[in-house]
Amino acid sequence: MAVVLDLVNAPRPRHPEKAHRPDSPLQKKPDWIRVKAPVSPGYFETQAIMRANGLHTVCEEAGCPNIGECWEKKHATFMIMGDTCTRACAFCNVKTGLPGALDPREPAHVAEATAKLGLSHIVVTSVDRDDLADGGAQHFADTIRAIRAACPTTTIEVLTPDFLRKDGALEKVVDARPDVFNHNLETVPSLYLTVRPGARYFHSLRLLQRVKELDSAMFTKSGIMVGLGEERNEVLQVMDDLRSANVDFLTVGQYLQPTRKHHEVVRFIPPDEFNGLETVAYAKGFLMVSASPLTRSSHHAGDDFARLKAARVAKA
Repeated sequence: MAVVLDLVNAPRPRHPEKAHRPDSPLQKKPDWIRVKAPVSPGYFETQAIMRANGLHTVCEEAGCPNIGECWEKKHATFMIMGDTCTRACAFCNVKTGLPGALDPREPAHVAEATAKLGLSHIVVTSVDRDDLADGGAQHFADTIRAIRAACPTTTIEVLTPDFLRKDGALEKVVDARPDVFNHNLETVPSLYLTVRPGARYFHSLRLLQRVKELDSAMFTKSGIMVGLGEERNEVLQVMDDLRSANVDFLTVGQYLQPTRKHHEVVRFIPPDEFNGLETVAYAKGFLMVSASPLTRSSHHAGDDFARLKAARVAKA
């Protein structure tokens, strides 16, 4: 039997833009960061449903540390519009490059998987698609409507890109009426050039503010990572900026470095400091705050949404 080796078309690196960057040191994770490897039957059942429907999840693509816990409960964050991002953020492990064409059947596949998993709350995110005229906004809207048609009692949370320089894109998503609109600021303004170079801090902030202008009843949510080299006073300023934009829900989690080519972890923040940030955030007026080393945008999203609704009723 002959074995053919392709010596011409070498496998494309996951992060070609980072290939020639100097290695950053990888720090040993503290005890409070460690999680168990996913081995439960529920995890493999969720994995099988994703594979059967040809779907991507940010849980896998971004290397989320909570994947074992969430998938065991059949909770997953669907990542639409492919697995290749047009941005090259220094913190992110999602593959970068030129994406393929959109799959028109994907909204229906997401809706079908939602039904099979029996989800009462679903989170839909995506890669950045700067190559598309609307940044993929219509695809988000189509996915929301497909889920509504197949699972009318399921609440829907979207975690969108910034739709930078895509006039009218945001309005398409809001018009489809998700229950929660999430867009992460990711870090403090002073680190955008090195951590999130393709984005603009005040554009992202304005995006969240604009959602409330379009639909004041829609819940808005944003998150940041800490441990990238930010100062505490900068984190507190981000909180004030988000409250000025009437954002309801804030998440704060520890940045974890995917590879030596990514931005280094400058510091592992201990749990008691996260507790302090949560206390301050509530004092600033957020309806919901989740701040811990393993907090991620979609972690416990269903339970948090129930608490978010209850907090609004209590405040009324």
